[in-house]
Order: sequence, then C-alpha cells, then structure tokens
Amino acid sequence: MRPKALLALLLSAVLLATGCGTGSGSSADGPVRLLVFGAPEELAAYRTLIDAYEKSRPGAEVQLVEASDRKDLLARLATSVAGGAPPDLFLMNYRFYGQFAAKNVVEPLDDRIAASEAIDPANYYPVAWNAFRWDGRQLCLPQNVSSLAVYYNRTLFARYGVPEPKAGWTWNDLVGTATAMTRDSRGLVVKATESEGAALRPAVHGLGVEPSIIRLAPFVWSNGGEIVDDPERPTRLTLDGPAAREALKNLVDLRLAYGVVPTDEEVEAEDDESRFANGRLAMLMSSRRSTTTFRSITDFEWDVAPLPVYREQVGVLHSDAYCVTRGAKRKDAAWRFLEFAVAEEGQRIIAATGRTVPSHIGVSQSPAFLGPAQPPRSAKVFLDAIPTVRALPTVSTWPEVEDVTYGILENAMHRGDRLDDVIRDLDQQTRPIFARGEHG
Repeated sequence: MRPKALLALLLSAVLLATGCGTGSGSSADGPVRLLVFGAPEELAAYRTLIDAYEKSRPGAEVQLVEASDRKDLLARLATSVAGGAPPDLFLMNYRFYGQFAAKNVVEPLDDRIAASEAIDPANYYPVAWNAFRWDGRQLCLPQNVSSLAVYYNRTLFARYGVPEPKAGWTWNDLVGTATAMTRDSRGLVVKATESEGAALRPAVHGLGVEPSIIRLAPFVWSNGGEIVDDPERPTRLTLDGPAAREALKNLVDLRLAYGVVPTDEEVEAEDDESRFANGRLAMLMSSRRSTTTFRSITDFEWDVAPLPVYREQVGVLHSDAYCVTRGAKRKDAAWRFLEFAVAEEGQRIIAATGRTVPSHIGVSQSPAFLGPAQPPRSAKVFLDAIPTVRALPTVSTWPEVEDVTYGILENAMHRGDRLDDVIRDLDQQTRPIFARGEHG
C-alpha cells in the first residue's frame, strides 16, 4: 500500500475512533511545539524566526519539531493527533492540509483574526489566503505565495554563449535552450541520439523538472486545458483533452525525444537540486524554497526566469501556512506565535532568509524580499507571476492523487510508456481516489 494511502486510512480509522481532543487555552505549561520539515537551510530560517519571536516576547518559548520530509511530517501529525498529543502548530502546503481539515483536526481561526490588530486579510494575497479556507472558515494563515520559476546558471550560459531565458519565452524556446545547454565533458552540445551512448553522456544537462502533476499543471493551463473536470469538486483528471495531451507529450519528450533532462538513474544518484548546485544542470524548474539552498553556491552566478508560455502566462500556486491543531494544549500561545510569524515583522524576518515569497503584500514589495544584496537578482519574477497563479484542488484525497500520478508520469518520461496508456492509467487509477474525497 502506498504511504499516502496508508496515511488516509490512519486518519479515517484512528482519528474518528479516538477523537481530536478539545485542547485548552494558554494554561498549559511548556513551549509551543511547531512541526515542520525542510532542508537544513529552511530549518535554519525557521529557527531565525523563532529566535526573533522569543526575544520580542520574554518568557515565550517555541520548540521546532523537525520532520525528515513531507511524508514523515504527514505521518507524525496523523499519529500524534490520534494519540492525543498533537503539536500545537504545524506548517503545511495547501495541497496536503485538506485531509486534516476534513477530519476536523485543524482549529478555525476566524474569531482570532477578527480580534487581531496585527492581521488584516486585506494585506495578504487572496490566492494564498483563500487556499486555506475550508467549509467557509479560515483554517490556516499563509506565510508564502510562491510559484514555479526557472532557476538558471548564468555562468554556464555565458560560457556557452547561449542567450539567457527571459519573460515571454515559449515552450519551444525552453526546448531549444535546454538542447543548447546539454553538453558533454568537452563542452560540446550532446544530441539526443548521442546522449544514450555511454561515451557521450552529458556532463551538463539542460533542464531538471520532475514528472509530477504540479509541474505539468501550469503548462496544461497555459495551453488552454484543464487538469480536472471541476476545480472545486473534482471527480476525474482531464488530461485526455487535446491541450492537456499536448502539454503532457511535450513534458515527457524532454527526456524521450530531446534527452535534455537527466535519466531516472541519474536522478536517483543525484537529485536535480543537488545537480544544479554542483554546476551540472543548466536550468531547474522549482519554487522559491530552492533559494535558501542555492544561496550557499559560491562557484557560479545564478538567477531566476519566469515559466515559458504556450498561449498565456499561467503559474501554479505553492503556498504553506501555519495551522493550529484542534487538540493543541497551548492554543493561545500558539496563536501569538502564528500572529507574529505571518504579520509584517515575522514575514520580513523569514523573507530575509530567502525561504519565502511573502504572502503579506507590503513585505513582498519591500527590500526585505526584493533587495539586491543576495540572489536571485530577478526576485520580482515571483511577484510578477502572482496575478497568473492558479491553485490545485484541495480535495482531501489530493495527496493520493499526486502519489499515484507521479509514478505513472515518471514511467512515461523515463520508460517511454505509450501516451494513450499513460492517460488511461491516470484516469482509471485516480477516479476512485476522487470519489473518496471530501471538499471544503
């Protein structure tokens, strides 16, 4: 059984059997426990935020509970809630919180927001704020409003005399650029037919992109297609439409037809983020979270560019939010930290670490985010994308959809499965998952 399917069963069977608890206000002793996951650089950013909060409020204490990865965070949250000892706060992407919202694990925050002098919903980007509304209630408060961007190695581009990507470039431009940047150890362009030969494997690949729904979605939308039949209450994927089919074919052809992305074996040996940081990947599609890792790069200069376009510019939302568990023992203290973290001061602190595109509009437009002292120098790319950003569905079973579709899309890109079979399998394997889903 897949990990996320197992998690769903755990939530359904155990949470309903044991209950979530009612929690108490601020009377419980001890630190506020905040559950997060991330790379070492990301965790350091949260420690910086916590240190600033504790200095601003003498006597307050926040304990960072570090999960090893997203799967570990989801499992820890489910089991701790089921056991009656949940963390007071957790930080989670909107694509994954629906399974907890549906089981009444998350404490609604509307009354606290209404009473707050620090939090005004009008100060936040609506696309991120609304992603955490469930059944008419505001369950979590967003800290960031990122979208996908194309990170690129400026030093490599200059070395090979290839024009840097720029706003308005097309998918064909991306393919041409990635092809021109796929080089062997002598610095010569490696053609797709040659890249299969052991003697001429690329020393530098032109592009890194994971074969996932969240990477595919913006290009389906940009091409005029849709991912699901109904974004609010989805019942099936709609990748069989002509626009979606074209975008899907073009994604898998990056490996199959052009050989510009690393093979499955190469990704297993060195993930794309590490490959980029080590100078062996010319471009990488990723969200803002890669910035904290890439700021440690000293061997070359890098920057970001917007996503390429089919018919219109469209981005896909990447947003994480702080949520209070309904069974938290320190709800008042948890709210005070949450309020600090997402208000102007807290967002300035975390933005300065490079981790976020602030959800607070004023902070996102300030030097705390746009300042040129640290890369990327084109940080405004992330802000320019916000008006075009669309959210994926927050149906409670969406994590299972992502889990199942990743394996199918991975086989399509690296094994060369027939496109008709891929689209059929995507539909057949996800319909039952959508049917089990709950909606906010």
